[in-house]
Amino acid sequence: MAHNELILINISGPDKSGITASLTEILARYDATVLDIGQADIHHTLALGILFKTDSRRSGEIVKELLFKTNDLNVQVQFNIVSEEEYNEWVSRQGKNRYIVTILGRKITARQIASVAAIISEQGLNIETITRLTGRMPLDESKLPVAKGCIEFSVRGNPTDRVKMQSDFMKLASELNFDISMQEDTMYRRSRRLICFDMDSTLIRTEVIDELADRAGVGEEVRRITESAMRGEIDFRESFTRRVALLKGLDVSVMKEIAESLPITEGVERLMSVLKRSGYKTAILSGGFTYFGNYLKQRFGFDYVYANELEIGEDGRLTGHYVGDIVDGQRKRELLRLLCQVENINIAQTIAVGDGANDLPMLSEAGLGIAFHAKPKVKAEAQQSISTIGIDGVLYFLGFKDSYMEK
Repeated sequence: MAHNELILINISGPDKSGITASLTEILARYDATVLDIGQADIHHTLALGILFKTDSRRSGEIVKELLFKTNDLNVQVQFNIVSEEEYNEWVSRQGKNRYIVTILGRKITARQIASVAAIISEQGLNIETITRLTGRMPLDESKLPVAKGCIEFSVRGNPTDRVKMQSDFMKLASELNFDISMQEDTMYRRSRRLICFDMDSTLIRTEVIDELADRAGVGEEVRRITESAMRGEIDFRESFTRRVALLKGLDVSVMKEIAESLPITEGVERLMSVLKRSGYKTAILSGGFTYFGNYLKQRFGFDYVYANELEIGEDGRLTGHYVGDIVDGQRKRELLRLLCQVENINIAQTIAVGDGANDLPMLSEAGLGIAFHAKPKVKAEAQQSISTIGIDGVLYFLGFKDSYMEK
């Protein structure tokens, strides 16, 4: 009596056009049902797997035709019969959570991959797919300072201890000099709409208030207060008030000079180009100053800028005071929520990127919070961090691939 058979075929060999079409055409002629299919190409070598269901009376003919066709195509084929119990067990695993683990750095090593895979295995998760998001790495080691490597793991299961898994990942990344992200693969991960950035030491490689202080001759004093605030040792509001007071008497003309020579963080231009083409809304939420935020808005096309306004006297000099509310850590979180209302999006669809202690409230509030070249305290509390490459590394945590970012 006829019954259904489940057959898994694995094809490998030199990749060339038409292989998948030729093999699935054979299955089509016998009305086979494809239950699962996956294909990868690694350095022009094909790996193709197809699991199909067919009437047992037809399976012999299908196998024979597949053997002849794969011989003609100069590829190898393996056949495995899959029991209904095995198939049902596989289906049951699909109901478990899926996570995306992304590793990122100037280069990706076998040690990094092996160590990450070991942690995944220890937590009882199964790696389903591995995808390279960056272009191929250069063989010339001298090009590595501008190179990037990124690999994305899609894993399935429920970790035995997610907090420990996250902690192990962050410790490993620090030891082996790479960055890592672990995100649950929900509908929100694939529909991010708003990304908010800190400005100083995030979009630019300096603290503007320090630049102003240098011009005012109080650089060392202001820097000591800045560093203490970024480490979370003193309240941001107190530190801000003290630093602004030290700027009293500075001619505002120096702001234009500073803006035009700001050291822009590696990757900002590429990041903003891709985000704008992809329809993201972008915002600067900064404890710095609106003058410089607006300069970056005009230069790179940010949609929103919220920062602090310095008071200017009638003589064209800073008064040592500020106008309006201070944009501190809590205010950044409030602004993130406000922008969600303005754009009519869920908070889970947001990303926040920053480096200092005053960024932690918005990093923890956003759907995806990323510590960028952050202070140790911030990096320790953030779930994702980037410390090895430029800020365009954010794009890989969002799942972008070089192959379509550069079109």
